[in-house]
Amino acid sequence: MAHRQRPVPVEEKIDSGVAALVPDPDRPRSWTLEVNGTPQSHVDLDDPEYLDFEYVRRLGHVVDLIAPRGRPLRVLHLGGGGLTLARYVAATRPRSTQQVVEIDAALVDLVRRRLPLDRGARIRIRVGDARAVLARAPEDAFDLIVADVYAAGRQPAHLTSVEFHTAAARTLRPGGFYAANLADGAPLSFARAQVATLREVLPEVCLVADPAVLRGRRFGNLVLVAGRTGPPVADLTRRAAGDPFPGRVVYGEDLMRFASGAAPVTDATARPSPPPPEGVFSS
Repeated sequence: MAHRQRPVPVEEKIDSGVAALVPDPDRPRSWTLEVNGTPQSHVDLDDPEYLDFEYVRRLGHVVDLIAPRGRPLRVLHLGGGGLTLARYVAATRPRSTQQVVEIDAALVDLVRRRLPLDRGARIRIRVGDARAVLARAPEDAFDLIVADVYAAGRQPAHLTSVEFHTAAARTLRPGGFYAANLADGAPLSFARAQVATLREVLPEVCLVADPAVLRGRRFGNLVLVAGRTGPPVADLTRRAAGDPFPGRVVYGEDLMRFASGAAPVTDATARPSPPPPEGVFSS
């Protein structure tokens, strides 16, 4: 009986360094995209509804809860990676119209070749700077904006300010939401400042993260969700609590206490997110 040959890792130079596609030993036709040694995305080509990374699963909850399942959405993804969340939206909400902005053209080429999209997915990929593309987007264009942009493991400074978030809010439809993936560790100064910054622009904000990250016990991801109307906090709380790695939702007075003393970030004061500690992504 012939044995199926196991897939082998793929490594290529890209504009921002080196990208690697590492096969998942537990899921056929599944790959983890790493950029300069940092895991960026997990993609299951057979099951685009499978979300492996915990923060991406939380973003998936946001997608599921902002409108009835199956209803098409207009989504802008700032940051491309392996297009995991865009694939999820296309699979769970057919006829959704999505735009992905990715600055690394060679990475886009690699993903197109090695992790091809379904032919029916209405996903347009634009190569460019996230803020520059956002500035040219029309008003009231999107139901959801997802910001997940990292360079060398850090969120670029120009994507952290009141001015940037004001540009994002301009493009949201009434009732639309903005969601961002942050990475931070103790004392969570960056995350606290981002909460204060977003609340200057979109008044209804909640935060979803692992309790250990919120307590400053480890470096990790925090998902911010913001809009002009209240996010689906109760349902998001239930879903996050039921995840394989349960998350906690912080909202209202608890979030105000979390961000207490933090000043909103402007273009003049913006700094990149903190670098991840050495070895944090080691297996």
